[in-house]
Amino acid sequence: MLNFKFVRHFSLLVVLSGLLSACTSSPDEIERISDRSPQARYQDAKDFINSELYNRAITILNDLESRYPYGPLSRQVQIDLMFAYYKADRYEEALPAIDRFLKLNPNHPQSDFVVYLKGLVNQEKGLNGFQEFFGLSNADKDMESSRAAFADFKKLIKKYPDSMYIEDAKKRMVTVLNRLAEHEIVIAQYYMRRSSYVAAVNRCKYVVEYYKDSTSVVPALKIMVEAYDKLGLEQMKSDAETVLAANSAS
Repeated sequence: MLNFKFVRHFSLLVVLSGLLSACTSSPDEIERISDRSPQARYQDAKDFINSELYNRAITILNDLESRYPYGPLSRQVQIDLMFAYYKADRYEEALPAIDRFLKLNPNHPQSDFVVYLKGLVNQEKGLNGFQEFFGLSNADKDMESSRAAFADFKKLIKKYPDSMYIEDAKKRMVTVLNRLAEHEIVIAQYYMRRSSYVAAVNRCKYVVEYYKDSTSVVPALKIMVEAYDKLGLEQMKSDAETVLAANSAS
């Protein structure tokens, strides 16, 4: 006859044995995880960044930021996290992190880099990678982020004149300026197709006045000449042709 009391005791011993085995079967692994210092984990994140494994780095940096918000590495962790967000194309996460950092650490030694990084994020935000790869124009996309990038780089130059990022920021401002001007040309061309000549002229005037250092000045003047011709405004057409000739020769 089966002794149910013995079976219950035996089953309990088996369960306990299994639990103890699970807890002790890999002591090296458990010790390795529990003893891993914040500095060691931070170095892991840096290694992932250097290997361009940005999402892996983000996982570690996010965990370090939440576990040690006031630790000796906290500010550097936040900066590296912003950078990893940027490189991983996670712009919607990068921008709030950048704004929060600048608000809480206005005098941090790396504030200039953070402002520069914000410009980089805004410059890249919203760009269509497929269009960029095939050399197609994306100037008809919303330019809000490009305007923000221009403002970020301008802030860097004004507030941190000795920053090592100044020269690159200036070059990027030229790129952004050309993109903004091209955007106006795309809209002007749209108005021309719809025979909205006055609206087209106004867009082109904006380019000539506010983006006079861009590569879109000559295209703007050509549109103005055509629009004035369609409107029958001969004197304005002649004036635009004179300015166009001067800019084409320069």
